[in-house]
Amino acid sequence: MSVKLLSSIFLAALAVAAFGCGKSDTPASSTGPGGGELLVKIGASAPLTGPQAHIGKDNEYGTRMAIDDANVKGTMIGGKKARFELLSEDDQTDPKTATIVAQKLVDAKVNGVIGHLNSGTTIPASKIYSDNGIPQISPSATAVAYTAQGFRTAFRVMANDGQQGKVLGDYAVTKLGAKKIAVIDDRTAYGQGLADEFVKAAQGGGAEIVAREYTTDKAVDFAAVLTSIKGKKPELIFFGGMDPQGVPLLKQMKALGLGAKFMMGDGGYTPKLIELGGEAAEGAYASLPGVPLGQMPGGADFKQRYEARFKQPIQLYAPYCYDAVNVMIAAMQRASSAEPTAYLPELAKTNHAGVTARITFDEKGDLKGGAVTLYQVVKGKWQPLETMGG
Repeated sequence: MSVKLLSSIFLAALAVAAFGCGKSDTPASSTGPGGGELLVKIGASAPLTGPQAHIGKDNEYGTRMAIDDANVKGTMIGGKKARFELLSEDDQTDPKTATIVAQKLVDAKVNGVIGHLNSGTTIPASKIYSDNGIPQISPSATAVAYTAQGFRTAFRVMANDGQQGKVLGDYAVTKLGAKKIAVIDDRTAYGQGLADEFVKAAQGGGAEIVAREYTTDKAVDFAAVLTSIKGKKPELIFFGGMDPQGVPLLKQMKALGLGAKFMMGDGGYTPKLIELGGEAAEGAYASLPGVPLGQMPGGADFKQRYEARFKQPIQLYAPYCYDAVNVMIAAMQRASSAEPTAYLPELAKTNHAGVTARITFDEKGDLKGGAVTLYQVVKGKWQPLETMGG
């Protein structure tokens, strides 16, 4: 072989090697190393650190369970075996961090996103997903504003605060007989939005809102707010917020001798509120969109598998996260593609028998016919009182 020919072969080999080491623009749903496997990246975001980390990890666990189940089953999409990968990010319940996280997931070429947990993070992140055509299913953001933006990419698998706030307000007036009500909210998109809907329903039922107070989702001292409210002698105090603030509110109400009933939305319906609130939590009311876990179509089995795997009780939204993932995967299967542009139209047509309920969406991406259940702490446990809607 001539020196010239050897030189040509060597140069050609270098060119191939250089091309192979270059940056890949392969989409997330590319075939794997074997050529027949489809890699599908599912993004997720929730607070994984800070006061709400127990709820955020619960979301992550529910999402991970669904992804692992899909991998074990050998889920097929478009004739190829899919391998699902979870990309989980901590948004710290902070709207600004949420937008950074959202862009990070977009840059990672995720095929879809499960999240965010809080309405205050879900809403700003949703514009980034919409601008990039990435389908987003929130398992827990209940603010009406999330789907009211008109983004085709935005969906949720539980009732919204328009439904939840009405049920809470109606129940406070008609079932608990509260005519004088004080309302506190944490000024987040969730807390304020839910409180607004509660006020609307309570006033519609004939109740008087004797105080409307505000705090933050970082506050722990409510002495001034509660002292002001105490003088107005409310029969019920409603708090729009999450359990890290609900616990000190309950304890400080008891310390001040405030005998009013206490009510929250889904942000208070957690084992943690009872665990940390102790005696002060006894008698508290809260709601959760959906039917009680034991009445969910797949609730009992999900509870058993979840607790066996993670060695802890379900905190709040894990079953909804599980359903959100499976709704997304089912849309990919119907479209025979994990590409967002291909399966997004199929999401809107969803009719899925989930763990939590049969899931179908309206034209905004909201869950159709969402039920809401009221609970009360009785002898240290959340006991279901009544389910409305659905």
